[in-house]
Amino acid sequence: MQIRDLPYADPGIPDVRSGPRFLIWLSRHQWSGQLKSLGWGVLHMAALALLPVGVGLAVQAVADRSGDRLAAAGGVIAALGLLITVGDTMLHRTAVTNWITAAARVQQLLARKTAEMGALLTRQVAAGEVTAVSTGDVEKIGWFVESLSRCSAALLVTVGLCAGLVLYQPELGLLVAVGVPVLVLSVLPLLPIATRRADVQREKAGRATELASDTVAGLRVLRGIGGEELFLGRYRRASQEVRKAAVHNARMWAWISAVQVALPGLLMIAVVWHGVGLARDGRISVGELVTVYGAVTFLLFPLQHFVEIAMAYSVSRPSAKRAARVLALRRTEPHGGAAAGGAPVVGEAVLPPLTGDLHDPVSGVHAPTGAFTAVVCGDPDLGGRLAERLGGHAAEQQPSCPGKEPEASVLLGGTALDEVPLSTARASVLVQDKDPVLLSGALEQLLDVPSSGG
Repeated sequence: MQIRDLPYADPGIPDVRSGPRFLIWLSRHQWSGQLKSLGWGVLHMAALALLPVGVGLAVQAVADRSGDRLAAAGGVIAALGLLITVGDTMLHRTAVTNWITAAARVQQLLARKTAEMGALLTRQVAAGEVTAVSTGDVEKIGWFVESLSRCSAALLVTVGLCAGLVLYQPELGLLVAVGVPVLVLSVLPLLPIATRRADVQREKAGRATELASDTVAGLRVLRGIGGEELFLGRYRRASQEVRKAAVHNARMWAWISAVQVALPGLLMIAVVWHGVGLARDGRISVGELVTVYGAVTFLLFPLQHFVEIAMAYSVSRPSAKRAARVLALRRTEPHGGAAAGGAPVVGEAVLPPLTGDLHDPVSGVHAPTGAFTAVVCGDPDLGGRLAERLGGHAAEQQPSCPGKEPEASVLLGGTALDEVPLSTARASVLVQDKDPVLLSGALEQLLDVPSSGG
């Protein structure tokens, strides 16, 4: 999949049973891009890992005063440099492609779910939650998907390099082969703590986003009751909690980075110390010592990828969980009709669209067929309830009180909308959000065109 081929003709049916399952499903559908990124990553890192071999050959050639071998070592270094350039360029290209295509797939899934749910979406999940998922969470999920192949390439090259060092120089190679797993496993006790702190930060950030979205949505009501300052104060406190959680989370990742710098440094000191002793005894040459030292220095590079994939998973797992929760939403319809995911129930009769006059016996609203009818309500809440009733199945959104008789259903051509499947009611009556999105404010100000002076 290339960027020019977006959007997807069919983004697929996601596995929304959990956040990790959604990440696995997404990575599996990116297998072509993942293999390309893995191949270029192995080429790039293998060329980097072999660069100390060329340097060691050059140093040994200088020590032996051999011009031919020095020229050959220079040719090896130049060839490796060319492979590093090509591999790095293509790895970056494929990694960015994986990130964009994965994010685009999630965006398409969210857009499809939004269109499927319609107005029911914000009744089952907060508007701020949907906003947070479609913005920040999509980026974090894409980050994990694209970093997965790079981490796999780093793992393969690291294992191959350790095996090569054991064969090339057994004493120092065994020291490196034992030390590298210790370096990788040293951060494991810190990762659960970092993950919990990242979850807390993400939760607080989501609450702040939901609060901001709800405040903006209800700004007209807040102004009427004088509650703007109250909600602004709540948002300030929520923002400070997000800041504190972010600092708390960053402090733990700083400790993890410090461990990843300090322990490889200790391993390098141990290799150089032991290698100098072997060189003094004549058991290894100077060129071999330089080669092993360069290989240990290179190992700092793949170790950074291991930390990155751990960080990417810790921040993408809660993001994937939130995305899966939104994508798992389904329409509920006790009268039959559309089942989960909007598909018609097998064996249920599909009714044709209803026609006729629209009449609400409760409010007295009557809309004749073929006539343009507008209803104005001074109370916004009353207007919202009336819109739900005219669309049918309003009782599904607002449970009736115990002991209270249910209100009479709206009639369309003499047929009660509450007694027909929701899909049939929606095919005849369209319910649109009542919030003033396109034209908010006075029409005189919105439609006033400045004079050209002519």
